[in-house]
Amino acid sequence: MRSILLIFILSLSSTLYSQCESVLFKGKVTDTLRFQSFYNMMIVNRTTGKGIFGQPNGTFSTYVNDGDSITISVKGYDLINIRIKADENCRHVNNYSIVGKPYEFEEVVVRPIKSLEQIKNEREALALVETRTVKGIEAFQSPITALYQAFSKTERSKRKVEELKYMDSKRDIIKELLRTYVAYDVVRLTEEEFDEFIYFLNMDADFLRTATEWELIEFIKGKYEHFMYVKEYNRSITD
Repeated sequence: MRSILLIFILSLSSTLYSQCESVLFKGKVTDTLRFQSFYNMMIVNRTTGKGIFGQPNGTFSTYVNDGDSITISVKGYDLINIRIKADENCRHVNNYSIVGKPYEFEEVVVRPIKSLEQIKNEREALALVETRTVKGIEAFQSPITALYQAFSKTERSKRKVEELKYMDSKRDIIKELLRTYVAYDVVRLTEEEFDEFIYFLNMDADFLRTATEWELIEFIKGKYEHFMYVKEYNRSITD
């Protein structure tokens, strides 16, 4: 009789554990050989097809379903495959140790994530350095110089070079912003998608210089959702 009662209790407990509406899956990934920041760690739920980015310090936290198949992916490391099993508190908590592949170390480009304060200073300093041109009353005082600057290929080339430098600076600042936003799960883009998304953003330079952090996040999040919708739509009509 006691055996039957024990089996019934264990069966009931197992049933209760499996009735979790959702399971908190959290943990931390660490490199066993050296301290490493993970700016491209992704936790992919293969059962639902969804995924999130982990934090640079290796921690992650997300809600899944009991029994889901999960893969933790970090560039340069073997995949970690997990089957979710909820405990009595509807949680699945664990830490994972990984070892990098030695032959891939040389290919890793380390880009330290800048602080938002550093990026803010760069945004405020963004300015188009224009080459000095003769205009207004100076043009009347020096008509030969004014004509030379108007028609000279050299002068036009100088202005074009400064414009290109300015566009490069603007693009680099936006890339630093995107790397920070990816690290903190604001947007989910790969490094290879940055240039395409920056072109889609078409961000005004004055807005980039003067916007608050909150305004930038709201603007980029809104554009990101639109960007992903367009990509998904284009993919659906070509399939």
